[in-house]
Amino acid sequence: MDSIKKFFTNLCRLILAVTFIFSGYVKAVDPLGTQYKIQDYLEALSLQGYVPDWVTLGTSVGLSALEFSLGIFMLFAICRRRNSRLVLIFMLVMTLISLWLVVANPIEDCGCFGDAVKLTNAETFGKNIVLLACAVVVAIYPLRMVRFISKSNQWIVINFTIVYILATSAVSIYRLPWFDFRPYHVGANILKGMEMPPGAQAPQFETTFILQKNGVKKEFSLDNYPDSTWQFVDSKTVQTRDGYVPPIHDFSIQTAGGEDITQQVLTDKGYTFLLIAPHLELANETNFGDIDQIYEYAQAYNVPFYCLTASNEQAISHWEDITGAEYPFCTTDETTLKTIVRSNPGLVLLKNGTVINKWSHNELPQTEELTAPLAELSIGRMPANSMAGKITKIFLWFILPLILLTLADRLWSWSKWVRAKEQRIKRDIPTFKKEKENEKENCCRQLENEHEPAGRRDSGQGD
Repeated sequence: MDSIKKFFTNLCRLILAVTFIFSGYVKAVDPLGTQYKIQDYLEALSLQGYVPDWVTLGTSVGLSALEFSLGIFMLFAICRRRNSRLVLIFMLVMTLISLWLVVANPIEDCGCFGDAVKLTNAETFGKNIVLLACAVVVAIYPLRMVRFISKSNQWIVINFTIVYILATSAVSIYRLPWFDFRPYHVGANILKGMEMPPGAQAPQFETTFILQKNGVKKEFSLDNYPDSTWQFVDSKTVQTRDGYVPPIHDFSIQTAGGEDITQQVLTDKGYTFLLIAPHLELANETNFGDIDQIYEYAQAYNVPFYCLTASNEQAISHWEDITGAEYPFCTTDETTLKTIVRSNPGLVLLKNGTVINKWSHNELPQTEELTAPLAELSIGRMPANSMAGKITKIFLWFILPLILLTLADRLWSWSKWVRAKEQRIKRDIPTFKKEKENEKENCCRQLENEHEPAGRRDSGQGD
């Protein structure tokens, strides 16, 4: 019975460890994406305006680091009692949040696995119930978890894990996410991502407008929308029929004059630069000189260059004043821009509707790289960063050191056990010899007494 409990406890421990490690890592490599999801939660609670961006970004990094670290500690059975309690508390909170999502449905995707895996709110709640049950088992029997690392060497895994996951988030913020699970990843064709499969039905939505006139508010649909004497107050959109939604369904480019140039950009057989800046008023302007040089290069080689933003005319005008920008500005949906590239601003290179390359504002192509037509330059070709290559680097940087540490620790523990056993044997040998000598002496005395003459024994007894 005890072996069954031990097996079941370690099975629950493995399920929790794998889930926490995967969930924490996919969020850690995309901290800005996790920040946007946190902002969605705050917006659902009407608290977005009260929490500054640096707090949401810090929460994003801290949450992913905590989740990843708890998973590693659970896998190695580090601080078994404390860690199992923390995991249980974490799952209690997450389960309550997922229950709220199911009941209120404030957002469609919880974001627990970033953009890597999308779950409905009901699926998220079911997943959390299973994990909560596993957390309860582990919290009840924490000492049944088998250690992979000696208690004296646990600090190495703890520090290495925390430093690694925080460094991963820092690099992803400075550069771009190490793994890109979004539909605008390098190599993706935007036009194909917008296609509907043959026979698929699109979802239907119904929009209701709330308008006001003479202090009276009324709801209208598109069919009975009133005249301009009514003042717009709010609007709400409700999905009335499910249907297939393509991965890319909200990509459009509108010029300042209102012209839609989406198809023109996506069907261009040559290259196109897209400067992505969801909010110009919040964009980093320190590298505007590099952007201007890239625009000058694009003009010299007849490469279209557009800045896509969701900012208003005032913000665009301010950006032009402080940077001297002369490139054309176009309007695109804010969420779409945040999805395309995790940088404000960021640069995207398209060719025939396919994403060839992406850069954050910290790693823009430099002048010495822009010396020939794009077809002849390395930046005009897709980078060779394959999924297998990225996983190999993770193995070399994080997994392999932990494996070597585990093997060294087991070898050290085994040698320590052998030395302790040898010392016990050496310590017990004199005692064993002395016991044998005493036993031999007692036997000799007993034999002497048995062979002693009776008269002498009687004489001895009479004294």
